[in-house]
Amino acid sequence: MGQADLKNGSPLMADYTPGSAVTAGDVVVVSQIPCVAHSDIAASELGALAVGGGIYTTTGDAAIDAGDKVYWDDSEDKVTETASGNPHFGFVAPGSSCSGDGGTVDVIHNPVDGQAA
Repeated sequence: MGQADLKNGSPLMADYTPGSAVTAGDVVVVSQIPCVAHSDIAASELGALAVGGGIYTTTGDAAIDAGDKVYWDDSEDKVTETASGNPHFGFVAPGSSCSGDGGTVDVIHNPVDGQAA
């Protein structure tokens, strides 16, 4: 599970009970929705995940510009512009960009608006 750190905003939270422990900042893909843990959640214990809203600082896999649509690559624990096989995470925030693989980028967490109809 990759890291996403809340930078700004008020995310929407939903109840979640993980099969294995989750650490604050982990991105957890639930039913093709990349969600973010804001606190540690023990295995089999009720907690909550952010399901949208907020701006998160995370890692990118390439040069990515402000406004670009990004997806969560769960195998690499990064955002990517590659849609195939990756659930939509959100959009790169204005004034932010990723300089290349391993660089950080601020992303508006809006997974639902990017899902295919």
